[in-house]
Amino acid sequence: MTPARAVAPFALCALLLATLSAALPAADSAPAASATTVPIPPAVAVWDAPHMANPILPGYYADPTVLTDAGNYYIYATLDPWGGNTLGCWQSTDFKNWTYRVLNWPTKQACTSPTSGGAGVWAPSVVKGQDGRFHMFVSVGSEVWTGIADSPLGPWRNTLSDRPLITADYNRTYHMIDADAFVDDDGSVYLYWGSGLNWVNGACFAAKLGKDLASFDGDVKIVTPPHYFEGPTMLKHGGRYYLTYSNGKTVSDSYEVRYSVSEHPLGPFTEGATSPILVTDRARNIVSPGHHGFFRKGEQVYIVYHRHRVPFVEDTANRQICIDELRFTPEGLIEKVVPTHTGPALVQGRTAGRINLADPSRGATATSSGAAAASSDAVAAASSSAASLNSPARVLDDNYATFWAAQPDAKGAWLQLDLGSVQKITSSEIRFEFAWKQYAFALESSVDGTTWKVVTDHRTQPAAGSPVVLPGATEARYLRLVFPDTVEGRDLAVLEWAVY
Repeated sequence: MTPARAVAPFALCALLLATLSAALPAADSAPAASATTVPIPPAVAVWDAPHMANPILPGYYADPTVLTDAGNYYIYATLDPWGGNTLGCWQSTDFKNWTYRVLNWPTKQACTSPTSGGAGVWAPSVVKGQDGRFHMFVSVGSEVWTGIADSPLGPWRNTLSDRPLITADYNRTYHMIDADAFVDDDGSVYLYWGSGLNWVNGACFAAKLGKDLASFDGDVKIVTPPHYFEGPTMLKHGGRYYLTYSNGKTVSDSYEVRYSVSEHPLGPFTEGATSPILVTDRARNIVSPGHHGFFRKGEQVYIVYHRHRVPFVEDTANRQICIDELRFTPEGLIEKVVPTHTGPALVQGRTAGRINLADPSRGATATSSGAAAASSDAVAAASSSAASLNSPARVLDDNYATFWAAQPDAKGAWLQLDLGSVQKITSSEIRFEFAWKQYAFALESSVDGTTWKVVTDHRTQPAAGSPVVLPGATEARYLRLVFPDTVEGRDLAVLEWAVY
């Protein structure tokens, strides 16, 4: 079921951008998407303005972990809302442009034991072992399963055949989920896991793993730090061990990232004086940030985390992956993280180096078969301008926080681009709301907006993925996505549409 739609005033954002560009100097973290990109300092950035680089992935994902290997970046994450039959996996060479990849494992079916609960596939952690292979620790059915593969994209298989590493009944007082693997400087690997029940009583378990990364080398310890609920992630800096974690409730604005420090990977841990380091900022539409991972690029450490889509609706789980810089004080404390919509320089400039014929700066515009209607009173109330809704112009704004949505009860909806003049076109790249979902549609082109021809037809063989790349050399001024009458408008949303 498609979640309630986000809404925002596009015209107001454009006006704000123009004002900012005239009044404010360029910032170091300003987007570098193209010569027409307007630099916006993070402190004043509006979540739905064009060229915002946070979120970094199109769609709804949570609990991210980052792997770097052979010049490629991989993000593994929970599918939202509330997990699915498998994981979301994304691959990139520049940390800006991401392609969705389908994994063969884990699946709910492959990771089921006599003690498994009903929960789906959640919260992966992936590391490269000393054996040169890749090891995944993932929560399925409130148990921790471990997988192994020769490549980050698999094929993967259960390391322990048909049983989990940690069963749901290992300790029924807590949830056996959210396992995070940490590789120390000497190659030793430690595993941290554990969450509470009913949003209370969190506990953190920890153990050193054996050389096979599928058994424990020694006893399991409970190392629960202050103000802990779930999502443990270990980070080493300056010879000290920083156990970072989430506290609060992920479907409310109480969710946050905290940390505690030790001289040993298994504790004891003392909470840092600057904890919590990442919290809700309602005034800037940053809600419920948490369950994070880290990665380094050069000397810079980044925190990759999920936060809720805008507008935030209580007790829903439609989270999006974002990234910001992590810094330390000279005393070894973690500084407060400044969550941004612009994102750090690492992720800015997604569209740089390519000429997008559908760029509004080139005169391109978008129209559709109708403006979207708010799908719930809660969303309408949360929106600052429910009347503007998800306009078709959103597919041209280079911002994954916004999108066009068809009217919920629409039949035969369509979305159309006007490139301003007849152009030579080689392909389209479309990012739908859900990368794992199949979409039925036809891509049509026209020179005059009256006579149309079919360029690509996916009405009988729906397409999935992100981006959905539609080849087809043609000359046209207009392009149109036409959806079948059998598809309800509430199931149709497009985040971005680029034309090359």
